[in-house]
Amino acid sequence: MCGIVGYLGYREAYPIIIEGLKRLEYRGYDSAGIALFDGNDLKISKTKGKVSDLENQSAKEITQNGNLGIGHTRWATHGVPNDVNSHPHASNSGDLAIIHNGIIENYDALKKELISRGYTFQSDTDTEVLINLIEDVKKKENVKLGKAVQIALNQVVGAYAIAVFDKTKPGEVVIARLGSPLAVGIGEDEFFIASDASPFIEYTKNAIYLEDEEMAIIRLGKEIKIRKIKDDSLVAPYIQELQLNLEQIEKGGYEHFMLKEIHEQPKAIRDTYRGRLLSDEAIIKMAGVEDNMKTFLNANRIIIIACGTSWHAGLVAEYIFEEFARIPVEVEYASEFRYRNPVINENDVVIAISQSGETADTLAAIKLAKSRGAFVFGVCNVVGSSIARETHAGAYTHAGPEIGVASTKAFTTQITVLTLIALRLARAKGTMSSSDFRLYLRELELIPQKVEQLLNVDDHVKDIARQYLLSPNCLYLGRGYNFPVALEGALKLKEISYIHAEGYPAAEMKHGPIALIDDRMPVIVIATSKGHYEKVVSNIQEIKSRKGKIIAVVTQGDTAVKEIADHVIEIPESEEAFSPLLTTIPLQLLSYHIAVMRNCNVDQPRNLAKSVTVE
Repeated sequence: MCGIVGYLGYREAYPIIIEGLKRLEYRGYDSAGIALFDGNDLKISKTKGKVSDLENQSAKEITQNGNLGIGHTRWATHGVPNDVNSHPHASNSGDLAIIHNGIIENYDALKKELISRGYTFQSDTDTEVLINLIEDVKKKENVKLGKAVQIALNQVVGAYAIAVFDKTKPGEVVIARLGSPLAVGIGEDEFFIASDASPFIEYTKNAIYLEDEEMAIIRLGKEIKIRKIKDDSLVAPYIQELQLNLEQIEKGGYEHFMLKEIHEQPKAIRDTYRGRLLSDEAIIKMAGVEDNMKTFLNANRIIIIACGTSWHAGLVAEYIFEEFARIPVEVEYASEFRYRNPVINENDVVIAISQSGETADTLAAIKLAKSRGAFVFGVCNVVGSSIARETHAGAYTHAGPEIGVASTKAFTTQITVLTLIALRLARAKGTMSSSDFRLYLRELELIPQKVEQLLNVDDHVKDIARQYLLSPNCLYLGRGYNFPVALEGALKLKEISYIHAEGYPAAEMKHGPIALIDDRMPVIVIATSKGHYEKVVSNIQEIKSRKGKIIAVVTQGDTAVKEIADHVIEIPESEEAFSPLLTTIPLQLLSYHIAVMRNCNVDQPRNLAKSVTVE
């Protein structure tokens, strides 16, 4: 949530910051702002709305010259989205400027104390409290900006990623993080600051990622200094070379990032199992699993923790792990897991799933599980992310950057990684025969080709979408492996088209949702040929007898459902366990086309953010 961009160097800061903010729009936001030092004074322009609105406003309000600047896209927490609450915020003196992601939980108490000392506040934000706290410490303790930031942060409770500068010392920026990501790009006589590397990828491949409770002082002509916020101890900077490239974060001719990422799934799935799945040799190689095989094999149970779409991937994995490896699995919402008193012991394996690797609730749940002695294995997409660093071991999905807020290829690649783990454990435990193991490896290897074939239904799905774009509600039904896909399909429709949708196990329809069915209710039913086909056909007949509109996802060659359903979308035949990798594709396309036809902002749905780094 929220986006941070900053620049200190020899170039003009304004175009770098504006372009960087555009690259961070996927994170979700409702206002934007920029602060520049033009060589004489601090200039701030900010507004409710999009970065394009900021461009228009800043052209009228401020000079766009200067080699030092910070910019921000805000997702409202404290205070409604408006011009005043937008970032950056200046201190009472007008000397200090700050941008901030996260939440300062004790801001109210700090604000009251600062008011008693004569400070005034223009906004409702916790961020304005923080910048005035920093200024108060700086004056009272007679210290430099870096030390003032450190002392102030030791007084706050909450989460943050911040960038602060003092116009009286324009060759320096101070940054810090706790619970919200922050990267520094290292160039020749210049520095870039951002929530992730996308804003500066064309300028430098060298980056430092701050760890939690670290701060850095960035000065022109000097090496970056990193310190621990709590005890002021120095930390040796670790500069890593970025693998990201500019083409990956551009639309590549597609109308929207979401559509591009739907079509990238064959490649993303291949990239995820490449080097891990060796079907000719009947081998799965995953270092994070092999190095901890004894721990996995001795596990009493696996607990999967995740949020949103990642939670749905975890539900699919529950079926796969229990079917293949015969290990009991529980799937938990990270946001609930962290706030109850869960029963965890040293023989539990916790698998934490997150697209961004920065999900606040999942990170907190990881820390709780570790404190109880559990082994924690991470599955995420972003190299060097907080979850990758916080877990004992893990596996990357290799989906590539996912810019669209509604997750698509992250979901299918998460399922791919979890399937590889389950297959490897099944073979190690002896719960799957050698012949079945080889069969599943060959079948999994064919999934990208089948997804490519399935993407050809796009025009057909678009025709179906046109008939239901005005529907106020929608029901999704699935059984077994495809019940989580029904949940995910409903989530996609809600996220990007703003149509109310619910996913249900098909058999549960009679326990309530059937009351909703009439001739205006579209019902999407996943009815593949393997598994519980006859039972699902019975459910479809129950819907039809109540005049519901049926959109069925079926296996190629199906005849029974075709006779009943209003619309049929065919998918290639596959092993039942791998069917979620196929059945989810037409549901992604259906949501996409309905949203486009409803003139919704597909890549940046209202109120949503890509990386949920606050509670």
